[in-house]
Amino acid sequence: MKFRSIAIASATCACLCIGATSAQAQSSVTFYGRAVAGVDYQNNIADASGKGGGTLWRHAGNQWGTSMLGFKGVEDLGGGMSALFVLEGGFDLPAAKSNGPNLFLNRRSYVGLQDYWGKLVLGKNLAIANDVWFLDPTGQQFIGTATLVRGRNWQGNDNGIEYTTPSWGGFSATVQTGLGEQIDGFTKLRKDGVSLVYTAPSFEVRAIYDVARDQNGKYSDLFNTSKELTVGGTATFDKLKMFAGYQRLSAPDAPLAAPSKANHYWVGANYQVTPWLTLIGSMFRVTQNRNAGSANLYMLGANYALSKRTLLYASVGKVYNSATANFSVEATNNNPPVGGRQSGTYFGMSHSF
Repeated sequence: MKFRSIAIASATCACLCIGATSAQAQSSVTFYGRAVAGVDYQNNIADASGKGGGTLWRHAGNQWGTSMLGFKGVEDLGGGMSALFVLEGGFDLPAAKSNGPNLFLNRRSYVGLQDYWGKLVLGKNLAIANDVWFLDPTGQQFIGTATLVRGRNWQGNDNGIEYTTPSWGGFSATVQTGLGEQIDGFTKLRKDGVSLVYTAPSFEVRAIYDVARDQNGKYSDLFNTSKELTVGGTATFDKLKMFAGYQRLSAPDAPLAAPSKANHYWVGANYQVTPWLTLIGSMFRVTQNRNAGSANLYMLGANYALSKRTLLYASVGKVYNSATANFSVEATNNNPPVGGRQSGTYFGMSHSF
């Protein structure tokens, strides 16, 4: 009996010690994701000779939002500090293929620390230009703020270091860099950016500045390796949310045959007709220098929530190019002939978990 009592006491003490350790360093890991699929249509697509008239029906895998799988975890280190990690990859659901070479690591793969002083993360993340999502009335659909800049604000940031401040009365900032890791130059393939935001209950204003350099450390491609400034805001009036934004792209090292500057403007709105139905309307315009032309893009859409996790979506758009431009109605390479118009639509279903 004495031995049994000692064993019970020892087991109880061990349980208490384990409980104390858990309380000091609680941790959790969450598996999450989103699955998106539908149908997409575009007309007046130019062929290899530049002649238009082609039409395309295809699956819609990422037009409304990227399908993704991810793991994220956090550990309480005590004293208000926590360690965290994120592993996330995007994929095209109908095509059953990843959006990059690595399924689970093509969007985010980083570790970090968070405390009262803010958050510091190390690793791969989305480029800070993706913060334009907060200013996009479409929610960064294929017909949205990325369309008339040919996906410039969808870039990733490899080998990154990123710091985000805490919120000071609604104001916060994020600073990001992506090391080029080239032995013969610190700026080659380097990316840098900063995002400033002020958030209030009924409005938000945001400014983003980022740069992406080529393999020579130059700004040589307006829609790939360039300087980008974005400013804009949102305002909410009951069930109506208004959006407005401006982007300026600059590539001073671009060849003379290509544009080196572009100005991109947009306005739009979301209106919540019912708790389940939201209507979307937006207009976008881009102008380029060096006689590269301009384009106007118009978009209408609707989201219908079947539940908190599942919704149906439908969007339609039309782009009007000037005589020397050939922007697509979607952020794809399915361009119309130079000076041509193009219409597109997609619809489908999204489920988040």
